[in-house]
Order: sequence, then C-alpha cells, then structure tokens
Amino acid sequence: MAVIPVDVAGRPYEVRIGTGLLASLVEQCSPRLRKRRVPVVTDTHVHARWGAAVEAALHAGGHEAAWRILPAGEASKSWDQLAATVDWLLAEEVERGDHILALGGGVIGDLSGFAAAILKRGCNFIQLPTTLLAQVDSSVGGKTAINTPAGKNLVGAFHQPALVLADLATLDTLPARELRAGYAEVIKYGLLGDADFFAWCDANGAAMLAGDAAAREYAVACSVGAKARIVAADERETLGLRALLNLGHTFGHALEAQTGFGERLLHGEGVALGMILAARFSASRGLMPRASAEHIAQHFAEVGMASEISSLGLNCDGRALVAHMLHDKKMDAGVLPFVLMKGIGEAFLAKDVALDEVAAFLDAELIR
Repeated sequence: MAVIPVDVAGRPYEVRIGTGLLASLVEQCSPRLRKRRVPVVTDTHVHARWGAAVEAALHAGGHEAAWRILPAGEASKSWDQLAATVDWLLAEEVERGDHILALGGGVIGDLSGFAAAILKRGCNFIQLPTTLLAQVDSSVGGKTAINTPAGKNLVGAFHQPALVLADLATLDTLPARELRAGYAEVIKYGLLGDADFFAWCDANGAAMLAGDAAAREYAVACSVGAKARIVAADERETLGLRALLNLGHTFGHALEAQTGFGERLLHGEGVALGMILAARFSASRGLMPRASAEHIAQHFAEVGMASEISSLGLNCDGRALVAHMLHDKKMDAGVLPFVLMKGIGEAFLAKDVALDEVAAFLDAELIR
C-alpha cells in the first residue's frame, strides 16, 4: 500500500492506495467510525458492483451501512439531490464528529463532500473513490461542488476529507471508456509539470489501461503525489499554483456544456480534448512547438480517445463555445485566465488571452 500525505494546514490527511482496501474498510478507517450505523452515499452503478463488499466489511467490523443511493451520472450533482442528501443525513442524526463515506466517482465525492461541508457547519467525510479519475484527482484536495444551469461546479466549498482510500481493485470493474476518461487526469500531471512522468505514460499508459497492476499503482501514486504537493502549497487557489490543475478544463468544460453534461462526452474525455486544445492554442501563439502539441494529440489517439473536437459533431461555432467559458468560476474582474503551455511539463497561467482569439482558434478546430 502506498501512503501519500496531504499536508494542508490544520487538516492533514492521508491518501492510501492499494488493492483490497474496501475489504479492510473498518480497519483502515479506525477509529473514525464511532457508531454502529455508518452513512454511505453512493450511486446505483457503484452500489450494484461494490455495495455487498462494503456491507460485508462494515458488518465484520461491528457496523451496518445506512445507504443513500443516487442515480448514476452528472445530473445527480444538483440542488435537489444535495438538499435530499442533507435531509437524509439529518434524519440519520449525523453529528459533527461522525464520518460520512463517499463511495463512488467524482459525482458522488463532490456531492457528498459538499453535503458534509454544509451539514451542521461542517462534518467529516471519507472518500472511497471507485474510478480512476476520482482516485487521481477529484477525491484529493477538498474541492466539492454541484452543477447549476449556469455551469459546472459553480456552487461548492473547499472541504478536505479526513481520509482517502483508493482501492485499485475497483478499477477492474470500470468500463473501458470510463477508465480511459480517468487516464486524462493522469496525463495532466505530466503535461503541467513533469515531462518525465509524461514520458512514462507514453511508454506504459497502454499497459496501465489494460490492467497492469504495478503500472496502475505507480500511475495513481505519482498523480496523487503531484496533486498533494500542489494542494499543500496553494489549498484555496490563491497563489496561482493550484490553478495549473485546471489545464484543459476551461476548454473541456465548454465542450461538456455544449454537449449537455451527459454521456455524449464524459468529463475526462472533455479534459483530454481540452488539453489538446490548450496545447494547440499555445502552439498557435508560438509558446510551444507544434510537434509537441501533436505528440499529445497522438498519445490520446493511441490509447483510444478522441483527439479532434470535430469528431463530436457539434452544431456550433467557436463563439458559442466561448460563451460557455464566460460562466467559468475562474473569471477574475472580467478576465478569464487560461492554463497554457511552453512545452510538455511546462504549464503556466496566462491572463492576456482575448476571447475573440480563442473563438477564431476554435472555429478552425471544429472543421479540422
């Protein structure tokens, strides 16, 4: 088991990465589970695959699960589901010192974490991420949120978990498409600040996706370690360092919004395309070699992911995509910063990007 400390001020915690962690759930969570009934928030898909294992682990440790099972999918990150979940937690008589278990991917982690943040002005929760994307990114760092009609993740709170248990066994049951979508967030850590890790992904990414256990543990541990260092240095994204974790997200969220935040384009798929766009846009400005930008696109294509936004068949122009960006939570005094690149492993925050320039660039990409 790999153990990665996240040293945020006043609320440090561990991310534990290994196979079989859900089976030893009570032992791993000791002494945090104080009552017999343990509230567990999950979704229908994860409950069908892992509910019995969690139930058995809790029962073996003298506990029983109280289940809140949400519909699977991004639509559950809503006001209605947040309110219903908070009401359910209150009915379960959850106290500040209790720990809510968030069993699932990014949707469940975000919603459960936000509910924990506002319940009784802040309760504890434990992340049990079951997707690659959640294990390497969304379960670590304390960003919690829901979506609104105005955009993605616009209502939320910084609320760190008490513990993260990333059981690599859960990746074996993921559909291949979801696994590849999570891989986009793995690649992100190489692109934003570690060219050697990107090179490792170049050589080992396909094997990791195919099920190589050692490669999976290495990929998750390296990704979490990179994020932990950034979060410890800039927890609330006030210094600009944590903003680098948004590489690909401004473009990607616009694509997600245009496709309706549904199954047509998964979040990780949007981020992958967003990173390709960020690289190509950087190249168009003379910031990085065009060959490097195309290397990134080719890598995603080689592992079976879309590398051109024209493949989405969007019925819009660049200006329509830019309109979605105006709702980005990173807007600052009317300026939208973009995470751009000077090369593979060299991301930086640019605050001089004109949205008309972005729209013209996207017009060309839409017909590429």
